[in-house]
Amino acid sequence: MNIQTVRDFFMWCSILNGTLLVLSTAILAFAGDWAYGIQRRWFPISRQTFDVTVYAFIGAFKLIVLAFNVMPYIALLIIG
Repeated sequence: MNIQTVRDFFMWCSILNGTLLVLSTAILAFAGDWAYGIQRRWFPISRQTFDVTVYAFIGAFKLIVLAFNVMPYIALLIIG
């Protein structure tokens, strides 16, 4: 496996995970009541708990995408 293949892998991981992050953030920003309604049917959870949980999830997902997708891609661009 050469460096170009690994670089392409991290590029596509960054694009796909970034798109998923933006999409999930947009859904929760513009259709939060709808998302809460779906989750409330499955789990007995208050709106405040849902908001805190979703906010924490999006924050953690953003950090994971940056640390494990974007930063390796940037490092491979620098060294390659």
